[in-house]
Amino acid sequence: MGDTAFVFPGQGSQYVGMGEALARASPAAAAVFAEADWALGSPISQLAWRGPAQELDQTVNAQPAILATSIAYLRALEERWATGGVTPVRPRFCAGHSMGQYSAMVAAGALSLADGVRLVRERGRLMQASAADADGAMAAIIGLDEAALPGVLAAGESAGAVVLANDNAPGQIVVSGERPAVAAALEAARAAGARRTIELAVSVAAHSPLMANAAAGMARALAPIAFADPTVPLLANAGAEPITTGPAARRELVDHLTTGVAWTRAVRAMAAAGVTTFLEIGPGRVLTGLNRRIVPLASSLALDDPSVPDRLAVPELVLRTT
Repeated sequence: MGDTAFVFPGQGSQYVGMGEALARASPAAAAVFAEADWALGSPISQLAWRGPAQELDQTVNAQPAILATSIAYLRALEERWATGGVTPVRPRFCAGHSMGQYSAMVAAGALSLADGVRLVRERGRLMQASAADADGAMAAIIGLDEAALPGVLAAGESAGAVVLANDNAPGQIVVSGERPAVAAALEAARAAGARRTIELAVSVAAHSPLMANAAAGMARALAPIAFADPTVPLLANAGAEPITTGPAARRELVDHLTTGVAWTRAVRAMAAAGVTTFLEIGPGRVLTGLNRRIVPLASSLALDDPSVPDRLAVPELVLRTT
């Protein structure tokens, strides 16, 4: 089925207990967590399943835990297809939001699971280390007229470095940069009619120039890693350009640390290419909510469903035989 995209969430989707019921019910999911534990040399599965939340929420832990859980959902879905005699869906695209790019690359065969979890742990370490180099901040702005954004950023830049970090959905953006600059941008956003501004509980300025040191560190970490050409196209975070080669995938994982996540553009690009179903693969349902706002006429579905015993929802729309 060529009208489906697999989308993978980023940091912030984690919760204590994610993937536990799935691993109990699915040998394929359990194998993913076992491989992640082996690759990291520590039981990331137990942290994902048992917490505590304060430890799981640390960037160095949240990112590998989310990646492992996302791929566990994917493998459990493939297992369900196989046991049900269903022809597996070949997605038109795989796309990840921020660190979800690593999950997307594992899903598309560009990166191994073991390398993926080790790399996102290093990514988290480098991002956290950046907090010692600069007083960074991030903030969400809700309900701002798009035409007012350049003025808001200009107001922030009068106090320091600030950029648009995430264009998550119409009327929902995140700015990132030096703390005084973010504060000035929020004041300008409120004056411009933003419905709500929320400073995020983070100590890093992700997807901004303040991540330059982290990006340089990731370039070194990625240099020896083998990347294959993805089996289905990926989309770059900053510009939604297709990523179709291993070298381009490697560059994306460096570049996206200092550039923004244009999620609205990526989802619209996939829809324009013929995608009519967006399947969120991983913990939570954040992207499903965003995608419904971006392309309301498309079907946006999530595998993580607390209403079923193993938390694996298999939408009928996906289970089409050929």
